[in-house]
Amino acid sequence: MTSPAPVPAASRSLPRVVAASLIGTTIEWYDYFLYGTAAALVFNKLFFPNSDPLTGTLLSFLTYAIGFAARPVGALVFGHFGDRVGRKKLLVLSLLLMGGSTTLIGALPTYDSIGAAAPVLLTALRLVQGFALGGEWGGAVLLVSEHGDQRRRGFWASWPQGGAPAGNLLAAGVLSLLTSVLPDDAFLSWGWRVPFLLSAVLVGVGLWIRLAVDESPLFRQALAAAEQRRKSEAEAEQPPLVAVLRHHWREVLVAMGARMAENISYYVMTTFVLAYAVTHAHFAKQTALNAVLIGSAVQFALIPLFGALSDRVGRRPVYLVGAVGVGVWAFVFFGLVDTRSFGQLVVAVTVGLVFHSAMYAPQAAFFSEMFATRMRYSGASIGAQFASVAAGAPAPLIATALLKDYGNATPIAVYVAVAAAVTVLAVLCGRETRGRDLTGVEPAAGAGAADTTAIGTPATT
Repeated sequence: MTSPAPVPAASRSLPRVVAASLIGTTIEWYDYFLYGTAAALVFNKLFFPNSDPLTGTLLSFLTYAIGFAARPVGALVFGHFGDRVGRKKLLVLSLLLMGGSTTLIGALPTYDSIGAAAPVLLTALRLVQGFALGGEWGGAVLLVSEHGDQRRRGFWASWPQGGAPAGNLLAAGVLSLLTSVLPDDAFLSWGWRVPFLLSAVLVGVGLWIRLAVDESPLFRQALAAAEQRRKSEAEAEQPPLVAVLRHHWREVLVAMGARMAENISYYVMTTFVLAYAVTHAHFAKQTALNAVLIGSAVQFALIPLFGALSDRVGRRPVYLVGAVGVGVWAFVFFGLVDTRSFGQLVVAVTVGLVFHSAMYAPQAAFFSEMFATRMRYSGASIGAQFASVAAGAPAPLIATALLKDYGNATPIAVYVAVAAAVTVLAVLCGRETRGRDLTGVEPAAGAGAADTTAIGTPATT
């Protein structure tokens, strides 16, 4: 048996890479969550004005869900080229696509101006957003994971995950500010456009930072090794997608299952809750937004702490605590919202996001450590984004339909709890990856296959 590879020293550029990934993912999630927040609060009135309020919200969330359909396509395309030409180039492209589509949403005419063409154009731009985000996540977490060392990978790789609550914080914060200073008619007329148009400025900042980072050293090393194999054996390397599905299909299924509770609970507790709090519990829009703001701020602070904890006790234990916690909390969550107390609403959202953080923080390192370098972008992205179609995409839609059919939130809590059970089962079926040497999971000579003996062998600590 060969001895494990030595632990590589963390790259001197690691803090800069972490900052670039965090800022880039924050901007992309800002753009993505901005749509979800607007879908819950204003798009039903602007793009589906002929429907009753709950049906309009349902249609608005349908366009929101359609964006998720493009995420697996983005994962396939960006994963393929990210494993062929590098992580950095694809991350720059994803930022441009996301920022451009979000800015254009801010300039869209509404239903009153152009009729049915307005929701059609809105849906098309949402598809571009989904395509871009499908490629962003894998590249951002891999760029950090592949620059650092295995002993603190959970901590460092969790920072790009902080882009989700930071983006949500930024999106909800901008909308909350606008709803507080503008009367309703002004906000519906032009105020809602401001956050979308602001994306153009944020993307410029993100590109300036992201272009300054280096390509992943592990990817450069793996690319050089693959080139040597091609020259010496005259055998073509398998496309990353083929290699992943052939040699890592179990890991893809584990990743998909692990995302069910994480993805569903997040969109129920941060996006659907806005519509629920306003239309069902009769909170003011700004009050509901402020609760999500507070919860997102707490989550942003907790994510690196849970990432560091996963370096000490393992990815699976931390993930399981989050999955079980969110399944139980779902039954408490809506009862607190129904009290119509702002304090109880804040507690409901914040505690829910604490449990979500326990899943989301170790996820980046957990998924990265499952796959070989030359198929890691594809594997991590496919596992994460294909799950989002069945999980996050329909979550607000299903929650809204259940509320409309049953008139109360108990079926929604059952829905979240079932997702939690699926995630617990998936994580229990996966292997612990803490301490795994990423350089020890490489394609076998000549076949592009994963070295399955190395895959289950953690490095010594």
